[in-house]
Amino acid sequence: MEPDVLPRPPEPPLRDVRVLDLSRLLPGPFCTLILADLGAQVDKVEDPHVGDYLRLFPPHRNGLGGRFCALNRSKRSLCLDLKQPAGREALLRLLPRYQVLVEGFRPGVLDRLGLGPKDLLARHPSLVICSLSGYGQDGPYRDRAGHDINYLALSGVLGLSGADPKDPPHPLPVQLADVGGGALWAAVGILAALLAARRTGCGRHLDVSLCEGALSFLLPDFGQLDAGAPDPVRGQELLTGGAACYGVYRTACGRYLAVGALEPKFWLAFNRALGRAADPAELLAPPAEQARIRQEIQAILGQRSRDEWEQVFAEVDACVEPVLSLQEVRQHPLHQARGLFFSTGGPDPVPQVRTPLTPRDPTATPPPRLGEHSEQILAEGGFSPAEIEALRQSGVVR
Repeated sequence: MEPDVLPRPPEPPLRDVRVLDLSRLLPGPFCTLILADLGAQVDKVEDPHVGDYLRLFPPHRNGLGGRFCALNRSKRSLCLDLKQPAGREALLRLLPRYQVLVEGFRPGVLDRLGLGPKDLLARHPSLVICSLSGYGQDGPYRDRAGHDINYLALSGVLGLSGADPKDPPHPLPVQLADVGGGALWAAVGILAALLAARRTGCGRHLDVSLCEGALSFLLPDFGQLDAGAPDPVRGQELLTGGAACYGVYRTACGRYLAVGALEPKFWLAFNRALGRAADPAELLAPPAEQARIRQEIQAILGQRSRDEWEQVFAEVDACVEPVLSLQEVRQHPLHQARGLFFSTGGPDPVPQVRTPLTPRDPTATPPPRLGEHSEQILAEGGFSPAEIEALRQSGVVR
């Protein structure tokens, strides 16, 4: 009998795609991290003086901000001053080598530099350009400053956060608009546009608004609203604290359990494990009854520690899990078994976290030093050593 032969790992799907990343901070770099994990060569274009601001934010690891290290594995850094004509000319000379350009400037900034989407597509019709902005490339808010909390506020997401309608909405613990509303939608749009460009030879300009991206997560809620449902109330809906079967409960040790026993079979199994008599009709009980049921469950769960309850529910199919801190997440057996945490290669490995699209056996390179690959990238673009040195002497390149 022939021994089993493991199939060769497939080539990365974007191994022949080059991305020029003009963005900084969170949304753009998270998007290009996804593309890099899929095999694309991502080259960051950074200001020669500061570069991506996340480099500076503490705490630091070997001189690089922790957030920067997490978002910029397997990328290269090219320092190029786009405010100088020679810097813009260098970018245009490099551009034919790339299929994708990602940018996160205020709308109109690249146009004023002569590097706007129309200018770039006129030179390179197959280029995919993705612009990430808070409120979109047009409309009355195109020039308005904003942060994640502002985009969530105008999208309707923030108004639904929090446990009590009498209290103010509570800021979310993750940058949902930046990452979910911006980076993920941008990555999806870029992948689709690349397919179209290969089929037709025509690129396009993607206008990704972080506010609209966050709003898109409320599609089911707007469907409910359009079907006649009342405006949802913070902390009182089925999935936001209004039902005893779906929420967070405190245990004896001061830590918490997350309960998601929405379906009758899970609700009954959950209550059996508690030693509490239950009826599936409780799932549809009115608000006052839900509050009473919640108090009963809280009184029972408050009698044991989180770890003790975790052992109880390990053998019960009831949708109950411990609420973990970030340090606990690293050690959890599920994430250990799935290989979510790994390190880059090199003499000084940098801890990293897999996304759902990161290969299960990742071979990532460390995040780049500012301008670490400037000479290499320019040489690949056809610049001679003398030209590179001239750009360096003029302060255009670092």
